Amino acid sequence: MKKISLSLVFILCMFSGFSLAQLKIGYVDSNTIFNKLPDAQDARQKLDTFIRQWKSELAKMQADLNAKKDDYQRRKLIMTDQTKKETETEIAKMEKDIDSYRDQKFGTRGELFQKQDELMKPIQNKVFNVIKEVAQEEDLDLVFDRSSDVTLLYAKEKYDITPLVIDKLKLN
Repeated sequence: MKKISLSLVFILCMFSGFSLAQLKIGYVDSNTIFNKLPDAQDARQKLDTFIRQWKSELAKMQADLNAKKDDYQRRKLIMTDQTKKETETEIAKMEKDIDSYRDQKFGTRGELFQKQDELMKPIQNKVFNVIKEVAQEEDLDLVFDRSSDVTLLYAKEKYDITPLVIDKLKLN
C-alpha cells in the first residue's frame, strides 16, 4: 500500500510539473508595506498608547499590592487574627483584580486584540485588495508573503510585487 501511494505521488508530481512550469508566481513583503503605510503607522501608535496606559495602570496596581504586602509583613505580628484574616483577604482580592485586569486587557480575548482588529482590519483589507489587483494586473497565479510563516528560501527580485503594491496604495 505504501509503495502504491509513493508511486502515485511520484506520477502526479511528474504530470503536475508540466502545469507548474506555466505558473507565474510573485511575492510581497507585508512588513515593508505596513511600515511604509501611514494608516498602519497611525494604528500602531494608537495601539502603543493603549498598551502604555494599561501597563501603567498594571504597574500602579502592582505597586499598591506590594505596599500592602510589605505593610502586612511588618505588622502581622501585632495584628489580631481577625485583622490578619481581613488583610490576607484584601491582598488576595488585589492579586485577583490584577490578574483579571491583565486578562481583560492583554488576554486572548482581551481589549488589545479587539483594538488591533478594530484598527488594523480595514488597513489589512485595503492592502490585500491592492495585492489582489496587482496580482491580476501582472497575471500572477500565486502570491506569497515573504514576511509570514511561509518560508520563501529564494525568489528572483523581478517577482517581488511589493513596490507595485506600495505605489498603488499611494494612489488610493
